[in-house]
Amino acid sequence: MSAFETTRPAPFGATATYHFIRFVSHLPGTLKGWNDARVTRKALSALSDRELDDIGLCRGDIDRIG
Repeated sequence: MSAFETTRPAPFGATATYHFIRFVSHLPGTLKGWNDARVTRKALSALSDRELDDIGLCRGDIDRIG
């Protein structure tokens, strides 16, 4: 019985191309998440201290959202 090598290195540039395509495909989701956190922080910043206390937050907690 003979043995065959079944692994080959990726063609030149294939790995870099894969990483670039993965980066580009994840970009919309990343931007959406960032924008959602920004909108949430803006809305929470508009609340009074009393309203924030009612939902269990303080002003210092707003910066940690995201």
